[in-house]
Amino acid sequence: MSLVYQVNLYTLILKEHEYSHCPIDELCRLAHVARSAYYKWLKRKAPMSEVENQRIAELIETIHQESPDKGYRRIRDDLAHDYNTDVNDKRVLRICRLLDIKSTIKYRNHGCTRQAAKPQYIAANLLNRDFHAEKPNEKWLTDVTEFKYYTGTEKHKIYLSAILDLYDRRIVSFIIRDSNDNSLVYDTFHTAVTANPLAHPLFHSDRGFQYTNRVFHTMLVKAGMEQSMSRVGKCIDNGPIEGFWGILKRERYYGKRFLDRASLVGMINRYIIYYNTERVQRKLGVLTPFEKHEMYLAA
Repeated sequence: MSLVYQVNLYTLILKEHEYSHCPIDELCRLAHVARSAYYKWLKRKAPMSEVENQRIAELIETIHQESPDKGYRRIRDDLAHDYNTDVNDKRVLRICRLLDIKSTIKYRNHGCTRQAAKPQYIAANLLNRDFHAEKPNEKWLTDVTEFKYYTGTEKHKIYLSAILDLYDRRIVSFIIRDSNDNSLVYDTFHTAVTANPLAHPLFHSDRGFQYTNRVFHTMLVKAGMEQSMSRVGKCIDNGPIEGFWGILKRERYYGKRFLDRASLVGMINRYIIYYNTERVQRKLGVLTPFEKHEMYLAA
């Protein structure tokens, strides 16, 4: 029997005794451990490392209860960002395994991009998978994804269009509609431009029918933006926003069944606010998108 396993057994005996007042003798017999060994463990002075691991374990339990979707890497980042507890990945992983804490399984994301039968305008892939930006509003990525909800046995769809900034990974604007049409994309763009009138980023998308429309290209030109498009069948060319869809759906959508439109729309609205203002990202230096954005403006 390993030392870690023994300690876990003794801890379970202690907690069960405190909760149910079951006799120690009976609990030791059920756990197949000697009563004398349990009391020896109970009376010993715990080393500092064990005390610290227990404190970290309690924080991990708190984070897991609030967000069961988080794996050990995101839990580690939350410990540093929200609890001033800077530990390495391996230690958090080891404690998570002892607590049997695992993140939600990530399902494969099926996009809803509809290629234009006769595209009016095709732009070159100017972004060329260069997902680094030196400042906000230098490079914007956009896409549309779909969600389903049910009324009885009837299935319905809603569509989310969003624009993501590559510098701080914030969602610049988003629109939710019942139809995947031109106005969905146009209104998302107008919202972003209205909120950022001085922005003239490189604007990247896939070759969906809305983005290859000549009207949309004209809108970009008037806003002083250069257009870029992914190559055919190369989703990785638009990887960061595809990744955002995966994050959103894994953490709040997959494994759930929404029974009305309002609850699904409310979930999406709340999640994007959470993503921008509370969800820390390691690639941003364990900051939220808005924190990263505000730090640049302050500098």
